[in-house]
Amino acid sequence: MESRHISRVIRADVQRVYAFAHDPENLVRWAAGLAQAEVDVREGDLVAQSPMGEVTVRFVPRNELGVLDHDVTLPTGETVSNPLRVVAHPEGAEVVFTVRRLGATDEAFDADCAAVAADLERLRAILEA
Repeated sequence: MESRHISRVIRADVQRVYAFAHDPENLVRWAAGLAQAEVDVREGDLVAQSPMGEVTVRFVPRNELGVLDHDVTLPTGETVSNPLRVVAHPEGAEVVFTVRRLGATDEAFDADCAAVAADLERLRAILEA
């Protein structure tokens, strides 16, 4: 299975970037591929309206390592695991999202990667403003 790592360097404190990205209230501001409207919290899971329909998202617990891995349960019932990290960088923080092909066509995989890149660019723009 092919994976592609999409990253953006953000000129902001690594803890600030992590805290912002981890907050469910901020998802709609930067993660358009995941949340297109306010996110509901139900029994510890996040429920969001996404381009794919209603999805359920479960992030790993807050941690000191910058890990924001999350499982997304799609409307089909399939669950996709998404590695996401915020790591220290000499210019502030680097956010790295691993996109996995999971049987997608070349066009669909490229589109997923482009969507993630756009989301990370929005995150960068917000935090550097």
